[in-house]
Amino acid sequence: MKILMMAPHPFYQERGTPIAVDLLLKSLSQAGHKVDVITFPEGEDRLYPGINYHRVKPLGRVEGVRPGFSLKKIYLDIFVFLKFFSLMFRNRYDVVHAVEESVYMAMLVCPLYRIPYIYDMDSSMVTQLLDKAPVLGKVEGLLRFIESLPARYATVVVPCCDALVEDVKPYRVGKDKPTIALKDISLLDKSQKIPSSGINVQQYVSRGPVAGRDELGQSDKVTVSKKVLMYIGNLESYQGIDLMIEGFADACSKLSNLALVIVGGEQQHIDTYRLKSEALGVGGQVYFLGKQPVSDLYALMLQSDILLSPRTQGINTPMKVYSYLDSGVPVLATRLPTHTQVMTDKNTMLVEPSAASFGQGVQALVSDSELCLSLTNNAAEFVRKEHSWASFDQSVNYIYSLP
Repeated sequence: MKILMMAPHPFYQERGTPIAVDLLLKSLSQAGHKVDVITFPEGEDRLYPGINYHRVKPLGRVEGVRPGFSLKKIYLDIFVFLKFFSLMFRNRYDVVHAVEESVYMAMLVCPLYRIPYIYDMDSSMVTQLLDKAPVLGKVEGLLRFIESLPARYATVVVPCCDALVEDVKPYRVGKDKPTIALKDISLLDKSQKIPSSGINVQQYVSRGPVAGRDELGQSDKVTVSKKVLMYIGNLESYQGIDLMIEGFADACSKLSNLALVIVGGEQQHIDTYRLKSEALGVGGQVYFLGKQPVSDLYALMLQSDILLSPRTQGINTPMKVYSYLDSGVPVLATRLPTHTQVMTDKNTMLVEPSAASFGQGVQALVSDSELCLSLTNNAAEFVRKEHSWASFDQSVNYIYSLP
């Protein structure tokens, strides 16, 4: 098939939606499809046979586009639309694959050319807006109606999780309106067991830099072994980083020898949470490693005792959850729909989204090795059965048999 894909974000970057799009492109390429991809200027090309990139060229330089709604994103979307209209005019496509907000462009233009479009739904745009601007709750009904429009007319809607499937169900009545969840998979490269930076996390935290100010490296002087709690991901507010640090401080008041290692985040967020850690009296036990390659995830996870997912907002399941469950390390997460679509009490320590509950969860896992073993065994089996590359690839092939 000849496919036009709109991916309105920096691509490729090692974060949620771009990683999901990369997996999709890999699958489409292996199936022999030809894909033109419209995306933002930032990022790097991922080279697959049959994949051709069209990066928009805005007036002026636009960099640092972060996840979620922003004025930068809206500005760049104007140029995505212009490029989309230009390519549709010059070429004949079998289907348009629209990611996130680009689906509105597809909804307006595709009927003019009698071309079907697939709605790739990675999140609820209205939920994101309401989380950032609660005052919009006064017009939530109108916003939900506007959000429903592209889902009503898409040939196929492809949500990334079961909660989003339920969200669009009312607009997809009928056999000719399929909705198919395309769930994420584990990204772990288990052949790489040593981080490319060479860091030994236990040595790093045991020598005690203040809030991670020391350079990554190794030390021959290891004084006290610590229980390493690790968070991996961006440090946006919806991730629950405040709750995590507060819960960690609570656990530290009852347990000694704990260390919190935070992987990822922009420097401005790191600075903010470093100050928060110091204000809570745990600055010397919180370490910021900054951004690390996706290929190093498994090697870093192997050096942790507990993995943390404290997310407090949203309903879509974070991509990192699947890698967490595949790691062989016990996971502590908030008991919210964003997690419970995938995580259960059998494979994860689920706690209420409060600092006190999070701290209690840390204590429970640190003190019960048999519970940790049971959780990790169940998690590994769950990922093997339902979230492998083979199952993802099969789902993509099925979706593209429908238009």
